[in-house]
Amino acid sequence: MTTHTVEDISFLSHGVRCAAWHVHATSNNLDRNGLRPVVVIGHGFGGTRDTGLMDFAAGFADAGMDSLVFDYRSFGASEGSPRQVVAYRKQRQDWRAAVDAARRLRGVDPDRVALWGTSYSGGHVLTVAAADPRIAAVVALAPATDGLTAVLQIARTAGPLAVLHLVGHGLRDAWGVITGGPPHRIPLAAEPGSVAIISTPGALPGYLAVAGPTWRNEVCARTALEVALNRPTTVAPKVKCPMLVQIGTNDQVAPPAAARKTADRAGGPTTMLEYPVDHFDAYTGPWQKAVLADEVSFLVQALAVNRP
Repeated sequence: MTTHTVEDISFLSHGVRCAAWHVHATSNNLDRNGLRPVVVIGHGFGGTRDTGLMDFAAGFADAGMDSLVFDYRSFGASEGSPRQVVAYRKQRQDWRAAVDAARRLRGVDPDRVALWGTSYSGGHVLTVAAADPRIAAVVALAPATDGLTAVLQIARTAGPLAVLHLVGHGLRDAWGVITGGPPHRIPLAAEPGSVAIISTPGALPGYLAVAGPTWRNEVCARTALEVALNRPTTVAPKVKCPMLVQIGTNDQVAPPAAARKTADRAGGPTTMLEYPVDHFDAYTGPWQKAVLADEVSFLVQALAVNRP
């Protein structure tokens, strides 16, 4: 088994310290002028860097790529208060700060930075790449590309009352922000019929199967008020770099139709692959190995190209 060198590092995002791991490549297959490509890796909705991400970073390391795996502000080992706030605009800021940090890593080629996102962060990587022409490649695994479509899917599957209940909890939390009260948190994942951000069949077991020691099954409810506003699919035409979009045909969390539409609208060379899986099936077991193999193949080709 390959031993991977992992360094604990940190970077600042709007004055707040974010924790990260610098995972070093174990081969020099992709070195160019003594510099290696790097993949910036961030989790999806409410995830932490110790929740299933190292298996992907290890695969990239064996192929000759460094990785920077980070926690968002207020999650995991990163600083930030109140804890467990999912705010897509702030998370995109964290992504941009992580990219800047990756470009400063010793031994890294600043012009061969790739982005790897999944679920909620599968949308974040689109917005970051759309605004940064230096990004060399993007991987979006089971991406949530259209929050409005996702909310409509919840309404269809769980009923409109489920959406109204989430909005009610969000308003309660928002009122606490206005009045200086404590945060109102709700479960991130729960069994169907329960109050949670994600309550589709298999969601709770899916999270628990990969949950690391810093993961917490709760988020501030205010996030329910903004999910529908997060629509990274609108910037897809501005993504000019090579992109791999990996879609679960049976995904009950991130609507596959929205991901297909996003891939079709992308402005650069885009590879779209589908797998007969639900949202959480790609993080463990044989399907994790399958999607990782496709990601490695894609990234080796994209990052080995001599870029200006």
